[in-house]
Amino acid sequence: MALTVGLGLGLALLFSLIFVKELYMLFAGVLVAFTAFELASALRFAGLKIPRVAAVIAAVAVVPASFYWQAEGQWFVTLGGIVFVWLWRLVEVVVMPSHRGSVRSIMRDLGAGVFVMLYVAFLASFTVLLTAQDGGQWWTLAMLIVVVVSDIGAYASGLSFGKHKMAPNISPGKTWEGFAGAALAAITAGILLALFMIDQPWWVGLIFGLVILGTATMGDLAESLIKRDLGIKDISTWLPGHGGFLDRVDSSLLSAAAGYALFLIFS
Repeated sequence: MALTVGLGLGLALLFSLIFVKELYMLFAGVLVAFTAFELASALRFAGLKIPRVAAVIAAVAVVPASFYWQAEGQWFVTLGGIVFVWLWRLVEVVVMPSHRGSVRSIMRDLGAGVFVMLYVAFLASFTVLLTAQDGGQWWTLAMLIVVVVSDIGAYASGLSFGKHKMAPNISPGKTWEGFAGAALAAITAGILLALFMIDQPWWVGLIFGLVILGTATMGDLAESLIKRDLGIKDISTWLPGHGGFLDRVDSSLLSAAAGYALFLIFS
């Protein structure tokens, strides 16, 4: 089941990026909707009253804005979405007695709404912003390939040789040996993709691989820290064998912003 789910997501991603760019908006919009709902639900489990419907609406709105209106749309709609989530929460305070609380708790709720918008919608929208550029779909695909290859390298190397824990208080399963395997895989993939996919010299591929390796690792650790703080193993169980959508895209969120920055620098 885990392989079937992974294969289905991968094929949908490839089709949308390679054949019809506009379809990637649909793919990204669905992922953003589920991921925003998951994270908002997990934070509600921790006692933060985030309006999930508002969070999903605001998060999804960032996707077409980033595709059609580029960076200006991305920024303005993200900020507008934050205000929308805030207003929804404040209306709940006024009209729903069960959703009221202290000023401090309401401020925490508003802060959590900002977190969902920035962590999920804003970071994920960089893949849409990148895909919308001329030839940007290949940079998006290259970034995602490096993320996946890095994850596979870390898993294989850590399983075979892992002894020294990287961050035991955050993610006990991560080892420095696994990180070394991820680095080798990411650098190799970055160089090959630079030469044969995004038409760049090998040294750009080296930089590309190292940067995405760093952001993917930090993204994975960040989500592990969130789950540890919330006291949960997976954000959700919607994807059999994979956990939740956020469990699958955590490494790609920071990497999306990094990939867009590298595109602007080198393309």
